[in-house]
Amino acid sequence: MLSVPIVDISRPTATSLEALDAACRDHGFFLLSGHGLDDLINRTWQQTSRFFDTDRSIKNEITRDIDNPMGYYDRELTKRKRDNKEVFDFLDPTIDQIDARNRWPRDLPGFRDTLVEAYDEFSKLADRTLSLIHSALQLSEGSQKEMMGSRYGSMMRLNHYPVGDPVPESERDGLPELGPTALGYHTDPGTITLLLQDNVGGLQTESLDSGWIDVPPTDGTIVINLGDCMQAWTNDRYRAAVHRVVPMTQQRRFSIPYFQNPARDSTIKPILELCADGARYREFSWKEFMAARAYDNFTDLGTEDTQVTDFRVNA
Repeated sequence: MLSVPIVDISRPTATSLEALDAACRDHGFFLLSGHGLDDLINRTWQQTSRFFDTDRSIKNEITRDIDNPMGYYDRELTKRKRDNKEVFDFLDPTIDQIDARNRWPRDLPGFRDTLVEAYDEFSKLADRTLSLIHSALQLSEGSQKEMMGSRYGSMMRLNHYPVGDPVPESERDGLPELGPTALGYHTDPGTITLLLQDNVGGLQTESLDSGWIDVPPTDGTIVINLGDCMQAWTNDRYRAAVHRVVPMTQQRRFSIPYFQNPARDSTIKPILELCADGARYREFSWKEFMAARAYDNFTDLGTEDTQVTDFRVNA
């Protein structure tokens, strides 16, 4: 059985769901095939490289700030260390009120149109993927409704991992030094993450059985990893995926995550039918948890960032 199994979402089998369940208990990653989005994915890759290759002045015009974390950024922190990457973040662009927070670059015709389509299709696929997890957990219909995502509170990101520091030397004064990895080890706070990764490689996850293992680039698949809410909902049956990206030494790397999150006003707590031995987490506000995690990524608060384990009973 593959350490990171492939599940065909167009025809999942009992065997593939068993492999999904085992992977989610061990490290929280699996690969999704049969999604039917190859053409859209290719067009999204083209727009991603086009954006990061555009003039720096265009990217700097849409740099995110402490009041609105959408747009471009090249000095994000993970575990108080600066990542070796630059990013572009956006929320659901199909809703005018939400899209008003997005910052779109000028002089890139077709860029926004492609990403609107990508956000829409990935939102639908995230819901379908969550249904796979419901099946693996054998949840009742009522419990399935407690484990849901919302496209309106989710987010999509374009990542570029260059060889060398993404911040020009003239702008590095006062910045934290780059961390030992291109992206420091961490978990995603939400429900699940759908990730496109190119063929360069470098993504790793922490397995309980085997330590750090590669999440291999596999043509035609989308990477799925579990977030903190999934660990709390499943009462520690499934693991929020601890993952990192090793430094790029020979060529740059691109990846595109869609972070599916719960509805903004959700309260997260263990699902009762998964609590035969008692709940291991007290309930917590998703909005407050997400705000703490987002702020930690923007600036060094001088302490370790908020973790889902902070909400364990008697933590």
